[in-house]
Amino acid sequence: MPPVAINFAYLVASALFIFGLKGLSHPRKAVRGNLLGAIGMLIAIVATMLDRMIVSYEVILAGLVVGSAIGWLLAARIQMTGMPQMVALLNGFGGAASVLVAGAALIEVQAAGLAFDLQMTVATALSGLIGAVTFWGSLIAFAKLQEIMSGNAIVFPGQHLLSAAVALASVALCVMVVLQPESDATYWALVVASSVLGVLATIGIGGADMPVVISLLNSYSGLAAAATGFVLSNNMLIIAGSLVGASGIILTQIMCKAMNRSLTNVLFGGLGAASATQEKGEDIYAGKVKSTSAEEIAMLLENARRVVIVPGYGLAVSQAQHTVRTLAGLLEARGTEVVYGIHPVAGRMPGHMNVLLAEADVPYEALKEMDEVNPTFAQTDVAIVIGANDVVNPLARTDPNSPIAGMPILDVDKAHTVVVVKRSLSPGFAGIPNPLFAADNTLMYFADGKKAVNDIIAAVKELD
Repeated sequence: MPPVAINFAYLVASALFIFGLKGLSHPRKAVRGNLLGAIGMLIAIVATMLDRMIVSYEVILAGLVVGSAIGWLLAARIQMTGMPQMVALLNGFGGAASVLVAGAALIEVQAAGLAFDLQMTVATALSGLIGAVTFWGSLIAFAKLQEIMSGNAIVFPGQHLLSAAVALASVALCVMVVLQPESDATYWALVVASSVLGVLATIGIGGADMPVVISLLNSYSGLAAAATGFVLSNNMLIIAGSLVGASGIILTQIMCKAMNRSLTNVLFGGLGAASATQEKGEDIYAGKVKSTSAEEIAMLLENARRVVIVPGYGLAVSQAQHTVRTLAGLLEARGTEVVYGIHPVAGRMPGHMNVLLAEADVPYEALKEMDEVNPTFAQTDVAIVIGANDVVNPLARTDPNSPIAGMPILDVDKAHTVVVVKRSLSPGFAGIPNPLFAADNTLMYFADGKKAVNDIIAAVKELD
């Protein structure tokens, strides 16, 4: 296939990627955006296969079949609550692929006895460094999200010094790969050191910061892919990797802003580690928590003119999005205004709540971002918090020593009445108590999210 045709195909694919990303900026265009991106990737793959001297198309076809089968199985079996873990793994696999492809390209040049190009050796070193950090960092993120290991920040004396030493060793090995590319042992030593760095960089980050970590690892996987594109002199891979890397960095900045924290603080702050504030939980709750019933909530909703529903991870765990939509429909039929207050870091990955509610056909116009909904809580009759914790915790405003101090939160405590649906008084990802649960205007409904909403629906219907 002529080089001009290949480059034109890459240009078309790149344009489709950009239009696809633009489509993903709005739920109504997200499906079309995904389709455009998929078509662009198909064009890129076909063009690459026609451009390169492929040893065996049969092996590639077998890989496509096996990979597609695994992907289909994962997509079919993993629930929405497990989507963050899946995203973490996909980021990791992207990093691992970059490591292996760059290493294979290095070995191929060595075996052929060809001269090493500076661009290739630098890109190979970067692929090994970023790819290995991405892979092992993603595995740790997966283990934390899946609760295979503790979601708290794992810290120990001298951790930052050890991380710095491993980082310096990784950089030194990068330089050695560039200066001595004839030794593939140096490259694999770089991969090992970078793997250790990936583990150290992630274990010290608590569960509350996982949305930021996931978006950052997504950026890393894109940068690793772009570096591998330079290794292979493949323009399409460079462009696609750069788009992923740039979008991941932008999203990471947005998430950090939503938490009122710098990226440095997220990576090295140890949010989720034990704190003095955590020990005060019993004092905060003692004798102040008021339980309620579905019938009492239904009577509150009967006279409410405005209701704000705040979804959290507990809603995702119980798969209550459809029942919440049903409850909102009942209230709207009675003339009640119902909106949803969405915090940028609610759940376990960026946009988790938006995707979850879109699955239940909740109108996009009813989803109100934090800056839009916060000024309205004072005029809200009932705020229903389902499974959210840290994103509605007033300690962010009142306790400068709290791990979430300064983080913008949803001001649900300013509503006339707050109903919190939660299975227990257990803390959120930050590992701290929530004074909202003991506030004078708060009622606690201890139950699974889906069961609780179904009970409320039944109680509301009985009022007719």
